[in-house]
Amino acid sequence: MQTSDILKRVRRIEIETGRLVSETFAGEYLSVFKGQGIEFAEVRQYIAGDDVRSIDWNVSARTGGAYVKKFNEERELGVMIACDVSGSQFFGSTGGFKSEAVAELGAVFAFSAIKNNDKVGLFLFSDRAELYIPPKKGKRHALRIIRELLAFKPAGKGTDIALCLDTLNHIVKRKGILLLISDFQDKGYERPLRLAARKFDLIPVMVRDPLETALPKTHVFINIEGCEDWRAAALTPRGKTAGEITALHARNTAAAAKLFAAAGADFIKIDAAKSVVEPLVKFFRQRAKKIRR
Repeated sequence: MQTSDILKRVRRIEIETGRLVSETFAGEYLSVFKGQGIEFAEVRQYIAGDDVRSIDWNVSARTGGAYVKKFNEERELGVMIACDVSGSQFFGSTGGFKSEAVAELGAVFAFSAIKNNDKVGLFLFSDRAELYIPPKKGKRHALRIIRELLAFKPAGKGTDIALCLDTLNHIVKRKGILLLISDFQDKGYERPLRLAARKFDLIPVMVRDPLETALPKTHVFINIEGCEDWRAAALTPRGKTAGEITALHARNTAAAAKLFAAAGADFIKIDAAKSVVEPLVKFFRQRAKKIRR
């Protein structure tokens, strides 16, 4: 992809996503992602109705009156977008790659974060750590993240989710939001995912292409070349191999969803052939209901 094409796509995503965030997601983001604690603001005189547990007894004893401590929510959050850039992300059966849906999704969260004065960072991984951009504020920083999501060329082809989570559990010191975007066609990441769910507000996002979830039965032979292991599979006329591949994806999806639920992590599923808006709206509504309970 030429640099001029990348810049045009970044600009298009900026315009479309910026409008979407302003109209739909900025308020939703603010309401469902709370600050990571509270900070002391001031001491003021006690007013009838104040919680007596907030009385500062030391100040009250010195002054002879009743004074309470006042706190403000520590609003600022860090948002880390961890994105799988393995070979399978550069697959698409409907005119666009899964990586393009990922870029749009990342843009929604990046612009939502900076609109609410939060920091946002990026971690790209395959079967190795590919790129780390520390969390920062600002529109220019968010645009850099979108540009990397669209144009980064990974060195690796495979997927190692455990490596991603172990790395972020180690290098990110402060609690915040961890958006983990992958097709989750991997194994052996159960323990680091549970640890990440304890440290962060972990949001796994599964991005799949329609052809991955339901391969068509066909009366001709079709060769499918795997983007990660480059092995070819021939579909029989009755679609037996297609059915086996579809069943494998279904089992992996169910296993991942069960793992996310056990870790207490809210889970978003994205169809790369469709807009990311509907699943994100559904996610925010479900998260809001949980908070109100």
